Amino acid sequence: MLQVSHISKTFNAGTVNQKQALRDLSLTLKNGDFVTVIGGNGAGKSTLLNAIAGTWLVDEGQILIDGKDVTRLPEHKRAAFLGRVFQDPMNGTAAAMGIEENLALAFRRGDRRTLKGGITAGERKLYREMLSRLGLGLENRLTTKVGLLSGGQRQALTLLMATLKKPKLLLLDEHTAALDPKTAAKVLETTETIVNQDHLTTLMITHNMRDAIHIGNRLIMMSEGRIIYDVAGEEKKNLTVEDLLRKFAEASGEELANDRMMLAN
Repeated sequence: MLQVSHISKTFNAGTVNQKQALRDLSLTLKNGDFVTVIGGNGAGKSTLLNAIAGTWLVDEGQILIDGKDVTRLPEHKRAAFLGRVFQDPMNGTAAAMGIEENLALAFRRGDRRTLKGGITAGERKLYREMLSRLGLGLENRLTTKVGLLSGGQRQALTLLMATLKKPKLLLLDEHTAALDPKTAAKVLETTETIVNQDHLTTLMITHNMRDAIHIGNRLIMMSEGRIIYDVAGEEKKNLTVEDLLRKFAEASGEELANDRMMLAN
């Protein structure tokens, strides 16, 4: 479903601020893979997601989604293949619009626009059913402005919007990092339910090593723009946080110095 071949990305090339964020990186995801991504600050995790999404065009290499070469496609054209949830709950929704209006925008994404307006009774029924899966009572608040929701409610809604049209690839960029632990756990539970029910191919960045181990069928670790560890199946299930710290030290030649990742575990 995703094939990333030998991509590289350098920011501010030729200046004192030059930073090589991705270095000859290759990655393949099969249909239905749920891959968690971990690594220290500046490892290239978000740059990888941005490269796949088209936020940044890569300097070298090739990116294919479901067999289609999207390497040079702009971000808005790749949106037809992708669903994405950001770290900030304020992103991904329109605060001044109601819950059902936000869902309608997501539901009609990619459709031909007409002058026919309004949300149909059938759509409203569908939105209620889907919102009820979240277990947050939002199915009874369809006209509530999204800006009035809590961070967790808004992030859960964003997740629902990102998966409403069953994207080829779902990108989750530390989508629980800004939430309190209880709310983060609920959003992660919802994430697993939606991904598994719809068999979505998913790439999820997390700073929490326990979450990285327990969620999904595969884990990759990044350092200095490269993948330094890739584990799946039973081997992944049997990992511990201590194993990951040791693997990082072995592969990168240094200790993991990232307070967020350490405090989260």
